[in-house]
Amino acid sequence: MSVPAAYLTVIVIWSTTPLAIQWSGVGVGYEFGVAARMLIGLLALLLIVRLKALPLPWNPHARNVYLVSGLPMFIAMSLVYWSAQYIPSGWISVIFGLAPIITSIFASLILRENNLTLGRVLGMLLGLFGLAVVFAEGLALTDSGWLGVAGITVGTIVHSLGAVLLQKLKTDLPAISITTGSLIVATPFFIMNFVLMQSWPQQISTTTMASIVYLAIMGSAIGFPLYFFLLKNLNAERVALIALITPVTALLVGAIFNDEIISARVWLGTALIITGLAIYEYGKHLPFTRKWQKRWKQRPL
Repeated sequence: MSVPAAYLTVIVIWSTTPLAIQWSGVGVGYEFGVAARMLIGLLALLLIVRLKALPLPWNPHARNVYLVSGLPMFIAMSLVYWSAQYIPSGWISVIFGLAPIITSIFASLILRENNLTLGRVLGMLLGLFGLAVVFAEGLALTDSGWLGVAGITVGTIVHSLGAVLLQKLKTDLPAISITTGSLIVATPFFIMNFVLMQSWPQQISTTTMASIVYLAIMGSAIGFPLYFFLLKNLNAERVALIALITPVTALLVGAIFNDEIISARVWLGTALIITGLAIYEYGKHLPFTRKWQKRWKQRPL
């Protein structure tokens, strides 16, 4: 696949995944929806690995990689699916737009990366303010709307922490191998959660089943490897643009296909988060941040 085609595919997948997550739990419960998705996705990935003769090592380093990526996957995805019961689907992508900022904070703490410039600090503050606006809308939406916002936020934090811990291991395993190994670790937990928390659904609608299969194939087996493909072929700033596009497109998908109402407060919060992320990613090019950084480096010790 060409780079432009992969880029557009990832945008489409990330834009439609939140609504598919919400639909995949209708009538069957979120526990069944996420467990079925992960099981089908794992089987598809194992088939791809087998047909293409890709490596799937099981040495101590590989097991650590799978564990570090698989456990956060289970926690974060469980929170996302649970939260989707309480908020409009588009909000999931909006809040997850903060992932690059939260990841950078963990990188500074865990990897000792000194990357917090003035522009990035301003971007963080603006993004967090946008999250507060969305959280306030969650409080006003329903009695339990704030639970969905809080759950997605915690899920984003766990996802970002897992990414940094994975980076700390400095693995050179292929992306599809990491994804497959992670699902080998995480899928039994998803299945166990379903068995303990929910009974087998008596009926599964066509929409629900189609959403589960879509998430398993497009979201898990195709979307994640394509994202790593883009990281290898484009600079990080171009890939980061995806996180600026998908919150808006996910809101529009929810409004068009699920009749979700997008209030002015949600649009404001989304704009603040996107602007904060843009300043965070590209603020180093702004004149006042360059001057501040130059003065900071020239300060007397």
